[in-house]
Amino acid sequence: MEQNIHRKGLVNWLLLLVGAVGALVLARYCHSATGLVAGVFIALGFLVAAVSYFQMRLEYRERLEQMEFDELNRTSTSRTLFTEVQADTFPARRAREQFERFIVPAFALVLFVLQAGAFYLLWKHIGDDQPATGQQATVAMAVNALLALVLFQFGKYSAVLGQLEKQRLLRPQASYLLLGALLAIVTAAVEVAGWAEYPRVDVIVARVLTIVLGLVAIENLLSLVFETYRPRVKGQAEHPLYESRLIGLLSQPGGLITTAAQALDYQFGFKVSETWFYRYLERALAWLVLGQVAVLVLSTSFAFVELGEHGVLERFGRPVAGRDVLDPGLHLKWPWPIDKVYRFRTDQIQTFLIGLESDAEYEKDRVLVWTKSHAKEEAPWLVASKAQQTTNAAPGEVAVPVNLLAVNIPVQYQVHDVRAFAYNHVDAGNLLEDLANEVVTRYLVSVDIDDVMTFGRKAAAEDLRRRIQERADALQLGVKVLFLGLHGIHPPVKVAPDFERVIGALQDREATNLYARAYMATNIPVASGRSKQKVSDAQGYYVRTTAAAEASAQRFENQMLASQASPEVYRVRTYLDTLGRAMADARTYVVALTNTHGVAILNLEEKLRKDLLDIELPKPRN
Repeated sequence: MEQNIHRKGLVNWLLLLVGAVGALVLARYCHSATGLVAGVFIALGFLVAAVSYFQMRLEYRERLEQMEFDELNRTSTSRTLFTEVQADTFPARRAREQFERFIVPAFALVLFVLQAGAFYLLWKHIGDDQPATGQQATVAMAVNALLALVLFQFGKYSAVLGQLEKQRLLRPQASYLLLGALLAIVTAAVEVAGWAEYPRVDVIVARVLTIVLGLVAIENLLSLVFETYRPRVKGQAEHPLYESRLIGLLSQPGGLITTAAQALDYQFGFKVSETWFYRYLERALAWLVLGQVAVLVLSTSFAFVELGEHGVLERFGRPVAGRDVLDPGLHLKWPWPIDKVYRFRTDQIQTFLIGLESDAEYEKDRVLVWTKSHAKEEAPWLVASKAQQTTNAAPGEVAVPVNLLAVNIPVQYQVHDVRAFAYNHVDAGNLLEDLANEVVTRYLVSVDIDDVMTFGRKAAAEDLRRRIQERADALQLGVKVLFLGLHGIHPPVKVAPDFERVIGALQDREATNLYARAYMATNIPVASGRSKQKVSDAQGYYVRTTAAAEASAQRFENQMLASQASPEVYRVRTYLDTLGRAMADARTYVVALTNTHGVAILNLEEKLRKDLLDIELPKPRN
């Protein structure tokens, strides 16, 4: 019988290996997230089965060793030969003890690391799978059904065999075999749901199974901690650290009470299951559970609608006449699932973005520049461009009058008709986002990029809001579009540096043009004034010179007449006149004395103080 159990352990180990490889390959073939998680579970079960089989072999060798020792001790003529048991007498026992002391805890720790790492990786990448085709789903359903049948047969046989033969090391293998059968059935059911056009079921079930994997990892860690402080009872077989009670419950849910009792007895070191409280709890557990379920069901008869919300009351999936819309407050209704209340935020202003996929990491940066990405994904949008029509294209080519634009358009709306928002469409919020994207796409290909990015931005935002509101009213979405902003539109990040250089060149050209106009406006009037001034100066010089020449000629004629009339008087008068003009600025002293000869003193030195000695003399008249 021992040999049969060993062979069964080996078969279980190999069967889990084949099941893990088959489940992973099949999951990759049909893009099944649930199948991937199931394959990871079965692969971890393969590792557990391998260690369990090795420990089973060690215990088998220990029993053979003990049997040989007992046989020798019984047949030996000298009973004093084996009176003292040395450490080297039982090498198989020592090997088993060393294995359970060091290898089993180390493997349990490695198993926890693998379970935690698998949980992290699966949770992070579980939504990347694509839906399977009809052929792939058919193959997956058939293979998973076959795999579930094989794993269930061998797992059930191993569980019964381990229970009858008291083989505790068969329990981990049987638990993982039965769990693999259950996961294969679940995977097949998920493929049926995907074939019936419900692809989201695959992701939901995969995430639930991933959470179960995380709980198993936590259980493994707690088992390692509790094993350190667990009281040891002599002669009691130790519970394998790598065996998961949660896996056992999932694979054999019928033994919940028994498994809980065994776990408590093992952990506390005495018969907790034989105390009066546990006996009472075991007898009254069904009524306690039924009472809790009844209280839970009755609690669903009260519906609370928060401030700023309105509820929609349905009875068996249909609106309740006269009470289909519930105002904020407490309301009574029939218990779930007869009546259900769906709440909608009617006072809250809701927002969605057009043109990008928001990310919390990018939202931390409040400085927005064209050359740096603002979100996880920014898709370029087509926009009309009049400038492209004037581009010098190569011979035989035609310039396309479009350009690319990255947009970040926030749209804010509010639910004002709860009935229309809840019943006219399956998901009015997503439908509003879709039609807003359609309206923006149609609008951008009909306007010029320079207009929408500059002076026409405000008018474009109001026009877009009006168009989205008209489409929402036509579809009876029951929403009111409050705001649409066009502040986050710019060229795509990849071409933003080139666009900035072009804009900079245009600005430099405009600045140079304005400088030239300012220079023209400043210098042309100055040059015109100077030219007129020079003309006026020349005309004045002409008039002065001509008048002076005419005056000199007329004077000369008069002087000739005076000289002819009285030459002597003319000479004296001319002399005195010249002397008077020459001495007009000279200091002159006239001393009048009697009975003396006259003396004239002419002081031609520089004047020292003009304010004291300078006397203004009247100029002589001609």
